[in-house]
Amino acid sequence: MITVSGLTKNYGGQVLYTNGSFFIGPGEKVGLVGPNGAGKTSLFRLIVGEERPDAGTIDYAKSLRVCYFSQNVGELKGRSALEEVIHGNVRLGFLKTEISKIEKALEDGEYSDEMLEKLGDYQTEFEKLGGYDIEYQAAEVLTGLGIMPDEQQRPVESFSGGWKMRIALAKVLAQRPEFILMDEPTNYLDVESIVWLESWLKNFKGAVFMTSHDREFMNGLVKKIVEVNHKTITVYSGNYDYYEKERNIRREQLIASSERQEAMLKKEEEFIAKFAARASHAAQVQSRVKKLDKIERIEVMPEDEAINFEFPKPPRSGNDVVKMENLAKTWVTPEGKEKKVFSGVTGLVKRLDRVAVVGVNGAGKSTLLKIINGMTEATEGQATVGANVHVGYFSQYSMDVLNPQNTVFDEVRYRVKDKSDGYMRNLLAAFLFRGDDVDKKVSVLSGGEKSRLILACILTNPCNLLILDEPTNHLDIRSREVLVEALKNYEGTIMIVSHDRHFLKQVTTTVAEVDKGGVRFYPGTYSEYLQAVGDH
Repeated sequence: MITVSGLTKNYGGQVLYTNGSFFIGPGEKVGLVGPNGAGKTSLFRLIVGEERPDAGTIDYAKSLRVCYFSQNVGELKGRSALEEVIHGNVRLGFLKTEISKIEKALEDGEYSDEMLEKLGDYQTEFEKLGGYDIEYQAAEVLTGLGIMPDEQQRPVESFSGGWKMRIALAKVLAQRPEFILMDEPTNYLDVESIVWLESWLKNFKGAVFMTSHDREFMNGLVKKIVEVNHKTITVYSGNYDYYEKERNIRREQLIASSERQEAMLKKEEEFIAKFAARASHAAQVQSRVKKLDKIERIEVMPEDEAINFEFPKPPRSGNDVVKMENLAKTWVTPEGKEKKVFSGVTGLVKRLDRVAVVGVNGAGKSTLLKIINGMTEATEGQATVGANVHVGYFSQYSMDVLNPQNTVFDEVRYRVKDKSDGYMRNLLAAFLFRGDDVDKKVSVLSGGEKSRLILACILTNPCNLLILDEPTNHLDIRSREVLVEALKNYEGTIMIVSHDRHFLKQVTTTVAEVDKGGVRFYPGTYSEYLQAVGDH
């Protein structure tokens, strides 16, 4: 289906990969992995022709229908969500618009043989391209991604950035191409939408080439991994877990081979040094010099960096950390209508609980956390934080409170007054802000860098209740694993919302399921909760 041969690409004076090759066959589901900056997005752009390689070829049939979902969705406006998805197929969108125009003109009394002939031609082509199915498919995909039928006629510009990403993803899926490229499709999706997307892609007959920081999503879908790292492209047969194990085995074998080679080289170099001045050994010395010149040195690349930290030991809180009594929340819409989020929420979070707050999209998970953190008031009832409880709060919107004009160092210094510069630099280094990185302006940081900066800020003030709303967004898989281990060893209480199922399975000891009827607590891990409710 698609063959990449001898691919070389330089970007901004930096070599991304040299002489890389791989093949994706019909119907294959392939994962793309590698550290940030290794060239994953550039590889997608090369395949779709948005960039050109410096050497090598990317071959696939011109008739192959290829769609690309990227994180840059562009400006979406002027249509409803449903129309935007239908117009993902440009020709179908054009035909639908023209047919509507002609039908409207006919209703208004305009008439000509030319109009009727054009209408017939347009309708025939529209049907041939599957136009009469596209509206159903578009509605089905939007619903699966969490945009319900009563919202699908809303103007696309009225949706927030995360919901626009879902609409852009739906545009790709509804076209049912033969080959889909996807750059982080699970960003901004909740668990329910991720489960739906995974099922949809499993049943999709075409090929998929994707990158994702969601380990469980990758494991459930892909059967091959393409890794871009250290200027090379390497192929592994298997899912992400297999890739990780196989990669470690190959690395250990490479280290062993390198050590054997080093021992051999040292022995040969000692012989050369010992007998270089003896005429009787001149031929042997020269032979060994030539031999060493021809040997290709085995190079062991350094391990990729991941964030490295542990939460400071927090002060002990009382046993009752958060008490919720008959909580209810109602928002007032811009049109002045009341929208009930949830009601009757009663429950108790005990010291050292690790609570996963779950529920369908719109159930009010983030709102519940905001009420507990005092960021919004409950409409009814109350949430009481217990004695000696010090809260650390992280949300995907915490990044909005960062001062874009501050440097990384100044941003942390602003939030912490009583630590030395040396402590601050060591803390930032643990979150991969090293050397000149601490002088970067917040405005130029990536989403992952901003997430790491917020986590660093939380660490500077020891707290015994962590409220975490989507803490893994923008973190790569290795950094997520480090965060998992840190949270496992954290000596405080945690309430967490996350769409990463692997992350929740590793961390939580209690599940609080929020819905419009209140909240129901399930003692036990997230895996046990899924078994109890019969989920995936």
